[in-house]
Amino acid sequence: MNKELEKELLSIIKKPIITDKTTKLLENNQYCFQVDHRSNKPKIKLAIEYIFKVKVKKINTCHAPRKKRTVGRFKGYKTHYKKAVVTLSENDTINLFSDQ
Repeated sequence: MNKELEKELLSIIKKPIITDKTTKLLENNQYCFQVDHRSNKPKIKLAIEYIFKVKVKKINTCHAPRKKRTVGRFKGYKTHYKKAVVTLSENDTINLFSDQ
């Protein structure tokens, strides 16, 4: 694989999003990731398949809204991000919680 393409694919997926709602999605073989805001569904699919060696069935994306935050007397906003919910084929899984 081309080094530039490999670097681009590795930079698309920022981190997994682990909340109560996303852990319920794990039962349906769906995983939630924070992704680069410039990425599209085909590039996200290539990145997930390359990094985790799984087969992606479907991808849903959305932009999470920014939220107001107050720290002391300073008011500002928490940055918004792009979220991708990835549905895998039936026999594939991603181990997000390592047993080490």
